[in-house]
Amino acid sequence: MAEIWVADDDASIRFVLGEALRETGATVRDFTDAESLLVALDGTTQPDVVVSDVRMSGASGLKLLEHLKTRGVAAPVIVMSAFTDVASTAAAYRNGAFDYLPKPFDLDQMVAAVERALAEVRPPPAPLPVAEPEQELIGQSPTMREMFRSIGRIAATDLNVLVTGATGTGKELVARALHRHSARAPRPFVAMNTAAIPSELLESELFGHEAGAFTGALKRHPGRFEQAQGGTLFLDEIGDMPLSLQTRLLRVLAESEFYRVGGRELIRADVRVIAATHQDLDAKVAIGEFRADLLHRLDVVRLHLPPLCERREDIPLLASRFLARAAAGMQLDAKRFSPAALGALAQMPWPGNVRQLENLCRRLAVMAPGREIRVQDLPAAAPAVGKVEDWRELLKRLVREQLAHGDAAIYPQLRGEFDQTLLAAVLTETDNQRGRAAQRLGLGRNTLTRKLGSSRRRTRKHGKE
Repeated sequence: MAEIWVADDDASIRFVLGEALRETGATVRDFTDAESLLVALDGTTQPDVVVSDVRMSGASGLKLLEHLKTRGVAAPVIVMSAFTDVASTAAAYRNGAFDYLPKPFDLDQMVAAVERALAEVRPPPAPLPVAEPEQELIGQSPTMREMFRSIGRIAATDLNVLVTGATGTGKELVARALHRHSARAPRPFVAMNTAAIPSELLESELFGHEAGAFTGALKRHPGRFEQAQGGTLFLDEIGDMPLSLQTRLLRVLAESEFYRVGGRELIRADVRVIAATHQDLDAKVAIGEFRADLLHRLDVVRLHLPPLCERREDIPLLASRFLARAAAGMQLDAKRFSPAALGALAQMPWPGNVRQLENLCRRLAVMAPGREIRVQDLPAAAPAVGKVEDWRELLKRLVREQLAHGDAAIYPQLRGEFDQTLLAAVLTETDNQRGRAAQRLGLGRNTLTRKLGSSRRRTRKHGKE
């Protein structure tokens, strides 16, 4: 019988998770903090799997990971947190976490993770001595949490990565996060936008040149590959690279060596390449504008950044962070958005994605009167207050459209979306404090936690059907 230990300072989480795991036949011990779990290790019984929250009173779940490794405990550790970010996920994986799940988690997903951990007991890898810098990628939406998890996993490898996404979604931030949390972090991160450099100069910029290689080449010039030696080279807008240069880049990726322009010295390249594009490279391959073999070399792992309109729940967090950063950077008085203004921002189209939102916050930090930014301070594209159509009429229209299309099971789908939207709105207004959110809704905290999990499960189930 498997022995599962759960550490979480939230009694409701311990109860719900414990019951779910006991139904699988496992023995479950729960602890309110990391310290009591560590004391229990001195007993005769040892855990087969440990499940721990990150943020607890006393030592954190990440510190618990370190202590378990120091003591030589081989049990896989599954970390869970409501505050998923790149730094936490990368630190957890570096210190040997078997998996990292966001809260509120799907119970079936957690049980499956525990079962995988029981089937694969492995020693934790040695940690990398990398200092944790300030977070740059921001988001709490499911898509961004999954992105943080992916970065945490991929950063520990040396694989080439292709980052895709529309302009302004933050592809370079993903590349910098991959570098920052990798073993190459002490070495240079060199970024190059291939679309911003004239094609006749691109080869020299990428590979360098010798003195006299062409008119105006008065001395030897190291290229970006040499500048990034031992580190990471980020090639933005790789889809705009000329075919002739794609051939040279392919050789570097295949052989890890190159010549400077006009040079005879063969130079070894120890560089991790991360490329990015907003274009459909598969379509460019089909029409002969991009080499298929180069795409295969670059696209070892693909990360896709969604447009901002597909993760609207992140907009209030992003806007507040950008506004504070802009005010501090320009030494202005701090400002804040009113709840109505944040709601209006979340409904705007944002064709320029995160970059457009950040630029707007810079402008508002300077131009908006007063310390609270209201709806009337926003651009005209923001929806006007008081002119929104009654939600009941919108719901009736949506039901009629789905019935006309022959959609089935519309009740669980719409109920799940309604609950998720309602809960997300209240959590945003209460700064994600579940106790306050439950009070505002007239619910108990445990009921709110259960509804968060059940609404997400209903939505996921409908999406799979």
